[in-house]
Amino acid sequence: MPPCAPPWAACSPVQASLVDVDVIDRDRGDWLEQFRHRGQPWIAGEPGHRYAVRLTNSSGERVLVVLSIDGVNAVTGQTAHPSQAGYVLEPWQSTEINGWRKSMDDVAQFVFTDLPDSYAARTGRPDNVGVIGVAVFTEARTYYYPQPAPIYQPRNAPGTYERDAAASDGAAAPPSAASSARADKAIAREEARQQSLGTGHGAREWSPVSHTGFERASRSPAQVTQLRYDDYYALVARGVVPRYRRDRWNEDAPHAFPGGFVADPPGW
Repeated sequence: MPPCAPPWAACSPVQASLVDVDVIDRDRGDWLEQFRHRGQPWIAGEPGHRYAVRLTNSSGERVLVVLSIDGVNAVTGQTAHPSQAGYVLEPWQSTEINGWRKSMDDVAQFVFTDLPDSYAARTGRPDNVGVIGVAVFTEARTYYYPQPAPIYQPRNAPGTYERDAAASDGAAAPPSAASSARADKAIAREEARQQSLGTGHGAREWSPVSHTGFERASRSPAQVTQLRYDDYYALVARGVVPRYRRDRWNEDAPHAFPGGFVADPPGW
């Protein structure tokens, strides 16, 4: 595939996904349904609920996944960039990332929260709240691009971008393309203004990882995927989710499977 140019969130892979990305509501025990809107997948988060990002390596080789939450690297806490540290998945491995990595042994849980209380907003970086993204790298068979950033591997199993050619040589975009780009930016600004939900820095929990070596096959990721999110009512207002879909969220109606996992009995 051709190299991606910034912003990485706008890049779309032309091949089948190496890594599938899903989000699980840990309090409900549900996989959150994805809705397509203007070419992007969206999910509806529930304020106050913990969530996990499930990464599934659908290939027969090791891959490196750099995970971004609200524009922040979930491992390092830096403003996210594909060249940074991430998680290595073995062939066909699936794992759940439950929070912001605090050490080799624990994380601070991902929790859906009001935008001002999100980790990104509280650290002065609110511009990209509302997006979960991954940059996926394949492993080099020859070591042309050594990467010194630490790599982490879940125990439970258990690069920088190249500049756009037109931008680098000063060529101007066609008027139609420029007009479309302005319209896309206007839509993005309006969606950012409407955003109500972000990801907070929740309670600590045990989630051990270990260091492992990994050499990237190229400076550019083989796959870049992003998943947008907000609460249900915000997505209805934007036209992402039809109003009738709220029936499945109705807490007053009886449910055959109302719970998530087995709770401890009283006094346990």
